[in-house]
Amino acid sequence: MNHRQPQGVCFARSTYPSIFHAKIKFKFDVWIGLCFLLSLAVNAQTLTVKDATTNEPLEMVTLWNEATNVYAITNAKGQVNIEAFKEIREIEFSSLGYKTEIKSYSDLQQNNFLILMQVSNLSLNEVVLSGNRWRQSNRYLPTKIENIAKREVVLQNPQTAADLLEISGKVFIQKSQQGGGSPMIRGFSSNRLLYTVDGVRMNNAIFRSGNLQNVISLDAFATENTEILFGPSSVIYGSDAIGGVMSFQMLTPQFSLDDKPLVKGSAVYRYASANSESTGHFHANVGWKQWAILTSLTSQDYDHLRQGRHGPDDYLKPYFVQRINGQDQIISQDNKLSQTPSAFSQINVMQKVRFQPNNAWDFQYGFHYSETSAYGRYDRHNRLRNDLPQFAQWDYGPQIWMMNNLNITHNQKQKLYDEFTVRLAHQHFEESRINRRFNNDIQNSQVEQVNAMSVNLDFKKKLNQSHTLYYGTEYIFNEVKSSGSEQNINTNETNAALSRYPESTWQSAAVYVSNEYKLNAKTTLQGGLRYNYFKVNSEFVSQFLEFPFTEANVSNSAFTGSLGAVYRPTKRWIFKANFGSAFRAPNVDDIGKIFDSEPGAVTVPNTNLKPEYAYNLDLGVAMVVGNFIKFDVTGYYTILDNAMVRRNSQFNGDDFIEYEGELSRVQSIQNAAMAYVYGVQIGAELKLPDGFKFSTDLNFQKGEEEMDNGVKSPSRHAPPFFGFSRLTYQGEKLNLQLYTQYQGEQSFENLAIEERSKDEIYAKDDNGNNYAPAWYTLNLKALYPLTEKLTITAGLENITDQRYRPFSSGISGAGRNFIMALRANF
Repeated sequence: MNHRQPQGVCFARSTYPSIFHAKIKFKFDVWIGLCFLLSLAVNAQTLTVKDATTNEPLEMVTLWNEATNVYAITNAKGQVNIEAFKEIREIEFSSLGYKTEIKSYSDLQQNNFLILMQVSNLSLNEVVLSGNRWRQSNRYLPTKIENIAKREVVLQNPQTAADLLEISGKVFIQKSQQGGGSPMIRGFSSNRLLYTVDGVRMNNAIFRSGNLQNVISLDAFATENTEILFGPSSVIYGSDAIGGVMSFQMLTPQFSLDDKPLVKGSAVYRYASANSESTGHFHANVGWKQWAILTSLTSQDYDHLRQGRHGPDDYLKPYFVQRINGQDQIISQDNKLSQTPSAFSQINVMQKVRFQPNNAWDFQYGFHYSETSAYGRYDRHNRLRNDLPQFAQWDYGPQIWMMNNLNITHNQKQKLYDEFTVRLAHQHFEESRINRRFNNDIQNSQVEQVNAMSVNLDFKKKLNQSHTLYYGTEYIFNEVKSSGSEQNINTNETNAALSRYPESTWQSAAVYVSNEYKLNAKTTLQGGLRYNYFKVNSEFVSQFLEFPFTEANVSNSAFTGSLGAVYRPTKRWIFKANFGSAFRAPNVDDIGKIFDSEPGAVTVPNTNLKPEYAYNLDLGVAMVVGNFIKFDVTGYYTILDNAMVRRNSQFNGDDFIEYEGELSRVQSIQNAAMAYVYGVQIGAELKLPDGFKFSTDLNFQKGEEEMDNGVKSPSRHAPPFFGFSRLTYQGEKLNLQLYTQYQGEQSFENLAIEERSKDEIYAKDDNGNNYAPAWYTLNLKALYPLTEKLTITAGLENITDQRYRPFSSGISGAGRNFIMALRANF
């Protein structure tokens, strides 16, 4: 991996051995052998689904019958086995971006088992997974769920999974460095949002309240489907699901429907000019009738990011620090638009094996591995002290994520369930921080590792035509290990130092139940309850700080619920209302962390924390007018009670302590505030003649938080107004999109009080105060199939070369950026 950092700058490397070893290769070889030995033949009726305009096969089309709950999904050839649908009169064909079709089995026979689907985004009926962990139509769900179409992802070419979320137009992305991306949803961020990967919870015990970059561990190329569930969702997902849930379904191995193995895949190469990106991706699927394997590999390399020419000069940093002859030197950049250091690289590996012995059982094993290079935290490199850089180095070490998971699904009516899924998972997380102050020989390092185990059992039971029951249980165990060290970079002498966290364990156990009640053909009610017990154990060692305690044993419980309704007066109108509560249990980051939260302040442990609760009301309406306009609007109001926030505190009776050589104000995380967030999300789509369409997404949100003195501060994670507007053309081959992305101004008065002093992040207004200016970008993307197997996508982002910085970000967005990708399918 080529990092392309300035010569003489020290960057950390992982101190732990590579996870890959001979055992994985041996297990993989065994799976390969079994795949060939256990393939069996079955007779099946195959249906093919194609795009009516391009005649291309459509992958991931869902076939579903509501009454029997029978469903199937088309493979990469647009084919699906429909034996289970014989004698069924209503088979619903659903795919995001296409008009929903309803056919009977006899209709399919008359059409020679070929279905042509029309491109359309005007449907109010989409099949989703994240609502109750089961596949169902969103017309029955009272919560707002956004599905990001795979065809839109291919056109947009997002560099990271954070950029993929931004495509929705409803998620705001903050970045402190190029190797990052912290989603903000409805005024909440970080550990008040939940991530799931193949149904497995990604949040761990050291997810912090500050901005996170864990989402970039996921491979956007290997993502099959992405859903965003807005608002509190703790009944199904537990702690942290306050602002929303981001559900990533990675590529699923596909079976062959005949006697020949199904061999499908793609290879992609992508280049981007703003950061000299060089990315390669390859994935291949080999499927037999009962066994299937899928392998995915991605390698990405990014140089320092160039920002635009036209914008605030406050965002320019025309220098970097370099170590020369044992001294830190300030070096002028040849290109003042280069944001140095921001380069990084990343690899992703995924291996999946799937076995389906019959129509009732489905076994899926997945292995995921992601590792970044070390990369500079750009906002800290911008921080000044006495008109000199405060840091000569401030880097995140390699970010590592590994997951092994096994999903077992049984789909056969029993007394207690019609379907159940067991998810077993182990995840390993590793992250580190390396910093050294300017003209200081001591380099400080902190390394954190988390091992997370989880078990989820989810059940679905249709009691009668009106009631469907969803219930389950969950157990989570996290082990946190943390270490610190100080190294003299001249002598290489290394000593132990204060760690970021105490040695800790975090556990959670829960049960939940949710009931969907179809009152009549037009009205559906849904309500649910969850009980959650959690426990944190931490051991504090007074080697470097004299703690007033030696251990922390915190245990508590949380009870949450939701009640919602959906009313469909016609097929063209939907009204939704939902009241729900959610909670966030204190984790190891809240209770035991020691870190420099801001210049001149240090956060210390607090062992007396309790859960925070959110109470939310959603009201939404969606409608389709004629066959050319779709409009939806959702309003929400959320109260966060007992909020865990950072406040001034004491340590051993002192208001100030020395931390990393600086006298710092003592702070801690406390249950000390009420917070309020409210807003409106608006979406509109207009179908125009000759293959054109226009769509827009607008987001208005405002948040307030109570301070100790009774003053209300704007919320740190409620961005100003933002949105996307797109004009798209879909021809027989050419797909073209002209779009603009924009953000409103956040004035000094509307910045959170804790944000107002961060000169390294914000621009200056006419009064010399920090603020976030409004900005826009104008962009063009195109996709064209050169042959049946070869597709080219190209784009020009930020055509007018604006210098802009998304709200709360520490690094500017890319300047004018040419992107080209070549995709070969086989």
